[in-house]
Order: sequence, then structure tokens, then C-alpha cells
Amino acid sequence: MEALQVNKVNSKEDLEKVFAVRKTVFVDEQNCPPELEWEHEDESTHFLALLNNEPCGACRWRKTDNGYKLERFAVLKEHRGKRIGQALVAAALSDLPSDAGYIYLNAQLQAMRTYARFGFIAEGEQFEEAGIQHMKMVKKA
Repeated sequence: MEALQVNKVNSKEDLEKVFAVRKTVFVDEQNCPPELEWEHEDESTHFLALLNNEPCGACRWRKTDNGYKLERFAVLKEHRGKRIGQALVAAALSDLPSDAGYIYLNAQLQAMRTYARFGFIAEGEQFEEAGIQHMKMVKKA
């Protein structure tokens, strides 16, 4: 039985592991421009998923002018299909302040079903971000 845990990042060492997961998924695999990947790091709350104590996924949330934005969900290719993405969404949502009213994210199209399980609804038109098609999704109570 594989042991999955998602931890809020509280150390520079764990933050480096988050960045390594994101680099592998977004920069190496999805060819996102590196300069677009590294922004708003200091104002974000980061999470690291570990499978048997090995980094396998990451995400973050941050407060914006619009509300609370969940972003940078990444799961290493060899660990997809193991509900790691769901565990990351659950951890990020449970960490938001209790008064977080407007919660949103920009979902890659293939991930929309995962977010929908948590009450996110697609809103607006499909758009391109870093060369990848996305939909804005907003969490409904």
C-alpha cells in the first residue's frame, strides 16, 4: 500500500522539491516558458505531495485582488491516476481562510473533471495560457 501525504511547505528544502516537481511537469514536459513559471512565489502558500516519502506533486494558493486563486497543480507523470491531484486540491481548499469567499483557478482542460468534484464550475471562454488551453473555474458553495 502506497502512503500518500500532502504537506504545507514550511522549509526552503521542501520548497525546492515543489519547484523541482513544477519544473519537470510544466517546463520540461509541457514546454512552458520558465520565465512564466516562477512568479508570485513569496506571496503563495505551497503544498508538496509525497508518495512513500518521495515528492510526486505540488500546488499552491494565493490571495489576489479577485479572491483566492488555486494554481500550479502538478503531478509527476509516473504518479498520475493515483488521486494525488485530488489530495492536493483537498489540502489547498482546507488551508484557505474560513472567510475565503471567491475561490477560483485556471484549469488545464484535462484536469477540469478533478476540480469539478470539489464544486468548481467552468466560467467564461476557453483561453490559452503558456501555450496550453485552459478554462477559468469558480468554486460554488
